[in-house]
Amino acid sequence: DLPRLQITKPSQILHQTEPSPNQKGSQRSGHQRHCLPRRLWGPKMVLTRCSWLLLSAAFLGTRAEISITPEPAQPAEGDNVTLVVHGLSGELLAYNWYAGPTLSLAYLVASYIVSTGDETPGPAHTGREAVRPDGGLDIQGALPRHSGTYILQTLNRQFQTEVGYGHLQVYEILAPPVVMANSTELVERRDTLRLVCSSPSPAEVRWFFNGDTLPIAVRLGLSPDSRVLTRHGIRREEAGAYQCEVWNPVSVSRSAPINLTVYFGPERVAILQDHTTRTGCTIKLDFNTSLTLWCASRSCPEPEYVWAFNGRALKNDLDHLNISSMTAAQEGTYTCIAKNPKTLLSGSASVVVKLSAAAVAMTIVPVPAKPTEGQDVTLTVQGHPKDLLVYAWYRGPASEPNRLLSQLPSGNWIAGPANTGREVGFANCSLLVQKLNLTDAGRYTLKTVTLQGKTESLEVELQVALNLPLTHEDQGHSPEPEPGTG
Repeated sequence: DLPRLQITKPSQILHQTEPSPNQKGSQRSGHQRHCLPRRLWGPKMVLTRCSWLLLSAAFLGTRAEISITPEPAQPAEGDNVTLVVHGLSGELLAYNWYAGPTLSLAYLVASYIVSTGDETPGPAHTGREAVRPDGGLDIQGALPRHSGTYILQTLNRQFQTEVGYGHLQVYEILAPPVVMANSTELVERRDTLRLVCSSPSPAEVRWFFNGDTLPIAVRLGLSPDSRVLTRHGIRREEAGAYQCEVWNPVSVSRSAPINLTVYFGPERVAILQDHTTRTGCTIKLDFNTSLTLWCASRSCPEPEYVWAFNGRALKNDLDHLNISSMTAAQEGTYTCIAKNPKTLLSGSASVVVKLSAAAVAMTIVPVPAKPTEGQDVTLTVQGHPKDLLVYAWYRGPASEPNRLLSQLPSGNWIAGPANTGREVGFANCSLLVQKLNLTDAGRYTLKTVTLQGKTESLEVELQVALNLPLTHEDQGHSPEPEPGTG
């Protein structure tokens, strides 16, 4: 049987010229003899007097399976590649190599005549291809543009053609990609992160976070081609260094890191004393002691600080506040306000600072220390209770008949049974005794009661000196000299 004819497009048929005698005989027997197109096999291959079909017409005779494999199997750009042909059979006259999906002249790389070794380049020849006598195709210094489908068409002595297909993929030596971000400074839960792995080369992409492969939770935001990473409502734990890596079977290249900052807070604002949280507490200090309060919070960046005392802003923008020489005037509420300039959020914490009820051991000091008759003396009290409710002074033991005066919670004082009209009380518990006389000397007792009901008594001994008239010596005069002395 003669070969069948397969035509892809009717427009690709050329009109046949004068048939040969053999051809006429074939027609009488009901068969047609087909000729090969002259330009398919080159100008030197003149086989008949007839004209032939175009390249897309192929004889389909008894065929073996022809396969084409590249060596090396995964070449890199610049490698020398051979398309090795398997399954050739019979005595072959010629080869046609195509670099494309169809047997089209536009894809013809080269034609090769086996008997003469003549090779004719085609339109798709790049200057790097050479047909081998065994039918293979050598490509010197292959480039990525050489990738694609390759077709080998063979012609045997029975004018039968066979076709084999293969695929070549030439991989690029990849340049480092570049990670581009919509922003590298984002606010937590408010902003969206969008990272793009930019690379001109077709390659697989994988991402790295702080040097490790991307966590699964973050990978969920990858595009289908893995080149775009999107995170809505970015979280603080996603701040760090991001890299992308492009790879193919022969090359791998990683980008420089791009550092992402996520701003958050302030959160959990607290006031600390000696590393202990005191927020909302009352701190009691001894009189004339010092205190340092620290303001702490979880925030990025570090917040700006403002301190306030009893609602009034202080001139202090540090993360700590020093209270030195504690007095009653420094008792009150201290507040730290932390403000984040990036998130525009703020938080605060407060503590109450008070003097201790028994801040200092209470003492009584007479002023002057050695008063004389007729002078005034003040029994000055130091370290009186700051949460004082009432106090009372007594001449002698603390008993009602001896009471000189008492101060009420209103701040007013009232005279007691022993009051002579010369005694005056003060808010700090001190007692003034005016125009002393010798009978004022002796023991005095102060009794205090605090708001908590704590009672304390303290005694002091007052001495009153006799006011004697001045002598000549006291006045600075010397006695007259005795007669005869000289």
